[in-house]
Formats: sequence, structure tokens, C-alpha cells
Amino acid sequence: MGPFTIADLRFTFTAYFYNMLSIEFPAPDFRIKTEDQKDFIFDRLRKKWLLLTEEEWVRQNFIQYLIGVKKYPSTLIAQEKEIVLGELKKRFDILIYDKEHKPWMMIECKAGHISLDENVLQQILRYNISVPVQYVVITNGKISFAWQKKENELKLIKDLPMISE
Repeated sequence: MGPFTIADLRFTFTAYFYNMLSIEFPAPDFRIKTEDQKDFIFDRLRKKWLLLTEEEWVRQNFIQYLIGVKKYPSTLIAQEKEIVLGELKKRFDILIYDKEHKPWMMIECKAGHISLDENVLQQILRYNISVPVQYVVITNGKISFAWQKKENELKLIKDLPMISE
């Protein structure tokens, strides 16, 4: 199976609005502090304080959902690792590995005010060229979409799979 091809992708988000993921985020349970009039959130996986941006809030809530609700092992979750796209260096938001420690699901997080449009999907598909995965997810914390790669095509899914699937 090769990577997703952006040229083959013809997608209209409004047509798939009814297929968005239904996510019940757990009640926030984060350590937050303020220093020099800036808010910071403690990232439990990386064990460090991070500037609390809107995108970081979405990322931390989504990780809490993956671990607390979907029961994804925290040891299989990577965040903001560098990947190379041609001559460009980029960072993905969240990467989930399967039980054989192979890249399995990639999640792109955006701030709540950012629309999830074709540009956001194309961004994660470009990342998928360097790090091929079976599932891709885009979220802004309010709306989330997920796709499974099947026979080099993207199929919208309504729920995230369990890690053992």
C-alpha cells in the first residue's frame, strides 16, 4: 500500500458533516499554571510544561480522550515529532503506534476557531507520505473527522477503532 495521493482526493466536508466523529471528551483534569501572565499546561506524556495555546488545549483534551475513553496505551502515543517532507521539516501533532510499534493513526489538531477544510486534510495527508498510517484524524476540539485507508482510498469512519483492531 502506498501513501495517500492528494491528487486523487475529491472531498467536500459539508457533504460528510453527518459522518463526523462523536467524541465525548472527559472532564478536563489538567495541571495549569500562570507565569509572566502566560498560561501553561502540564503535558503528562512528555512530563513538561507547555504554553497553553488553543491548539495545545485541543491536543491535550484529545490525548486525554484517547487514553481515558478509548483506552489507548500512553506508551503508544507520540506527540509533535519531526518528520521530513522533501526539504521541509514539519511536526505532526499526535501519532499512535499499533501493538507492533508501527505507525497506525495520525491526528492533526487545530485551534477551535480553525475550520476543518480540505487544506487541513491535505496537510495530514502530506505528513502521511513520510509516515504512512492506516487512520487519519483531524480535529479542532469541536468537530472531528476520521478516515481509514482501504485499498489506497480514504473511507470516512464514525468512530475511532480500538487499538487492537
